[in-house]
Amino acid sequence: MAVLDPNEIFYTAFEPKQKNRFILYVDGIPSYQIKGMGAVSLTQGTVQLNHINVARYVKGKTLWNTIQMTLFDPITPSGAQACMEWVRLHHESVTGRDGYSDFYKKDLTMNVLGPVGDIVSEWIIKGAMITDANFGDYSWDDESAAVELQITVQPDYCILNF
Repeated sequence: MAVLDPNEIFYTAFEPKQKNRFILYVDGIPSYQIKGMGAVSLTQGTVQLNHINVARYVKGKTLWNTIQMTLFDPITPSGAQACMEWVRLHHESVTGRDGYSDFYKKDLTMNVLGPVGDIVSEWIIKGAMITDANFGDYSWDDESAAVELQITVQPDYCILNF
């Protein structure tokens, strides 16, 4: 017969993290312009080891997946201009020059906040570079929506501090 643990069967109070309680720090982009951010995720590769008629697997390369961010585009300071400055560190359209990775790769910090504004979790996203940028849609038919920017970044790796 199983022994019941009182800690498992009685109510335990907890406070879940909420999606709208975060601050993302990106050098060159004001934090209040960042509306949303996709989850940090990774993919673990596998290596197949064949032996006679059996296959076994060990861990292969770890690949950190891209992260999508949504930003507001205020008139001033311009969100599009802030994003384009980061893009220009990758590639300058006028001259055709590409930049050194030391210039265009940035470290981002996402702080997850508790209900009173305390930092309850921190992700450090290392070596992020822009892989895709969308500077928003415009329409004569929609006067109620603000223009939003979409950028996708590829990190080298991520660290969950706490």
